[in-house]
Amino acid sequence: MNITSLYYVLLSVVAVFVYYLLKHRFRALFLVILSCGFIATYSYKLLAYVLVYVLINYLIGKRIPVSGKKKLLLTTGILVNLSQLLLLKYASFTINPLFELLHIHADASMLARIIVPVGVSFFTLQGIGYLVNVKMGWEKPEKNFLHFLLYIVFYPRFLSGPIDRSNHFLPQLKVSQTFSEENITRGFRLILFGLFKKVAIADQLATAVNGAYGNLDATGEFTFWIVLLLQPLYLYFDFSGYTDIAFGIARAFGLELRPNFNRPFMSENMTEFWKRFHISLSSWFHDYVFMRTFFRIRKWGKNATTYALFLTWILFGVWHGAGWTFMLLGLLQALAVFYEFSTKRWRVRVFSQLPALLRTWMGRIFTYVFYAISLTFFFAPDIHSVFAFFSRLSVSNGLTPGGMNDEIFFLCMFFAFVILLFELLKNDFAKVFDSMEASWYSNRITNRVLRWGLYLALITIVIVFNNEVQEFIYFQF
Repeated sequence: MNITSLYYVLLSVVAVFVYYLLKHRFRALFLVILSCGFIATYSYKLLAYVLVYVLINYLIGKRIPVSGKKKLLLTTGILVNLSQLLLLKYASFTINPLFELLHIHADASMLARIIVPVGVSFFTLQGIGYLVNVKMGWEKPEKNFLHFLLYIVFYPRFLSGPIDRSNHFLPQLKVSQTFSEENITRGFRLILFGLFKKVAIADQLATAVNGAYGNLDATGEFTFWIVLLLQPLYLYFDFSGYTDIAFGIARAFGLELRPNFNRPFMSENMTEFWKRFHISLSSWFHDYVFMRTFFRIRKWGKNATTYALFLTWILFGVWHGAGWTFMLLGLLQALAVFYEFSTKRWRVRVFSQLPALLRTWMGRIFTYVFYAISLTFFFAPDIHSVFAFFSRLSVSNGLTPGGMNDEIFFLCMFFAFVILLFELLKNDFAKVFDSMEASWYSNRITNRVLRWGLYLALITIVIVFNNEVQEFIYFQF
């Protein structure tokens, strides 16, 4: 089921009102049925697989606190989670080459083609996080199987997150949500805003970015340095668009998801950037990989930080996909964060002599450009394509990337500019932004007319631009 389709949106809207008509004890069951039906639209085999996966993690989680071998149970649970991730996502990169080396005629990636494992990277991390929390005593095991099942399969975030924490999501299911006009309004507004970001901006930029990587041998058709600078915008508006839709649906149900974006292009360095971009993933790796690795080897002193840092970021890159490009993507982030950590005192001493405004914008520009360059490893299908892309940067063919007409490109960039301008205002001029927001959402007739005029304009734009919908980038993970 396409998330940007009218069918999906209408189904969610109807589901919200049915949800509040039900008694509290039936609501989790209703959301589970809705979520399972959504997963089944991709694959009935995937649904059956997910149900078995959830049952295994549920039983292990219940057993950990009462077992005399808590560590063994946790290790078993983590191995089960990682093994299924290896089979469903990395078989062609790791297991198949081993089979070839041993002259075994088998294809381990066949299982992935049978099950169609969308969302596997996301719910695997949720399962591991839950087991670790229970083992560490940070939460008690969930007794209600329906609640735990909903934690894994909740349909707004099943495909691409955000990666929620069990001790954040599960307690909300025990609270009886009352119908709230504010939640409904904010939720539907977020859905509309997310659809606009996806359809009117990200899908249009996809034409340029995907087209460039699909035509690396083209001569004079693509302006590759423009594509390089567009990559962060494409990924951000695509992924944050999905996140807004997921947040909006959850909010309408009275549920809160963990934040995933916080004006990332306002970051002055990569350390800050990863506290603002894909927050649910970067914070998961920080808490469950970096901190636990550092704690175990803390006797190494400074070397413990370095080792944990590089291990975390390389695994972060590998999480995105099987291939050397993703491993190098993680390594680049590790090098950037390590550089910032190692040279912090020197940089503070040198750059503190510059005017604050200049220092801020130098940091933001360098951060953006570095991230844009590193995303080449994200979009390129292989290492050869990475070198081919960089070799084409000297090619110039105007300001409009290949595959896009001038009108669509500049309109798309105007939309992106307006959104980023408001993010800048919220970040750097919070009082001004708050005053503007309070005035905008006031109940004066003029403001209400303007608001509804904007909503209708956004709906119209979404409908007009929604003719060739591109798949969300993070669906592949």
